[in-house]
Amino acid sequence: MQLGYFTMPLHPPGSDPAETLVMDLDQVVALEELGFAEAWIGEHISSVWENVPAPDLLIAQALAVTSRIKLGTGVNCLPNHSPLMLAQRIAQLDQMARGRFYWGIGSGGFPGDQEMMELDLANFQQRGLTREILEEVLYLWDSPAAGVREGPRWRYRIPARDPQIGVDLHMRPYQRPHPPIGVAGIGPKSDMLTLAGERGWIPMSINIVTTPVLKMHWQTYSESAARAGKDADRRIWRICRDVYIGDTPEQARRDMLDGALGRDWTDYFLPILRKTNTLMGPKVDPSMPDDAVTPEYLAENLWIVGDADEVTAKLRKLYDDVGGFGTLLVIGHEWRRGDDWHRSMTRLANEVLPRLPSTG
Repeated sequence: MQLGYFTMPLHPPGSDPAETLVMDLDQVVALEELGFAEAWIGEHISSVWENVPAPDLLIAQALAVTSRIKLGTGVNCLPNHSPLMLAQRIAQLDQMARGRFYWGIGSGGFPGDQEMMELDLANFQQRGLTREILEEVLYLWDSPAAGVREGPRWRYRIPARDPQIGVDLHMRPYQRPHPPIGVAGIGPKSDMLTLAGERGWIPMSINIVTTPVLKMHWQTYSESAARAGKDADRRIWRICRDVYIGDTPEQARRDMLDGALGRDWTDYFLPILRKTNTLMGPKVDPSMPDDAVTPEYLAENLWIVGDADEVTAKLRKLYDDVGGFGTLLVIGHEWRRGDDWHRSMTRLANEVLPRLPSTG
């Protein structure tokens, strides 16, 4: 198993963006020092908590101060973008990364972004639009013909090539035909995971769902792959989880309930899950009342919290229960070098990872 990081990032309202961006960047540098294999950085234009609207810019900065860790968008919410400009920015970023880049994509689920883009959610407009934008980006990375390109929300003209003065829509990804594509899924029969299975792309399961839903994620992905005549490789499956390691199980729970993890769930995740009618995700028992989903419940049933021995046992159980996966993506919260979170990440890398199953 490999260790990775998935940061939305999470900062409470009123945070100074200049300071939080420095914090987020230094986390990536610290994680590379600990041997983490990858870090994915989220995108939301209208979320005050998830306050990075342009992850490609932060990734570009991180590339300059790291040398090994792979970086990915986690994710580009495709309905937010013009496919022409997205294709150019991601292709350039991949050239800059020279193989250290994953392109994470999704349809987006934040209410503010959906309202901003005036999406018809009742008719699942975001799903069709996501696929259309994706196909347009892939077309632009191939050999696009000169002429007008028009879609549901875009129109532009690809210029005719003119070698005399160098006119050409020239930018292509460094990794051909494109960087590895990661696809985030939430629902048990996620349309995005279905798409990932069809194409053989990286499936990514979000942190707010229980083990039974994770099993359904793999079923959705693997059945889609089979229909497309592809093999489903568990080694490329990423599972996101909130993970924290303390000196003792009791101290770890206190740290989390009273610290950033408890705050972020109490003040952000739980309210947004209620607003979007997705509070079913963290429920082990679908019949349990909504008000039973508390930080205390999450600490026992969803988060991976404890001392090194307990976290090791919980992660091994998760691995066995879902049938195996390749990379654990630890969810990002606020932390700085030398604090309890940094020590937790150090323990995860040095004390827990060597005792986890190898995916070969």
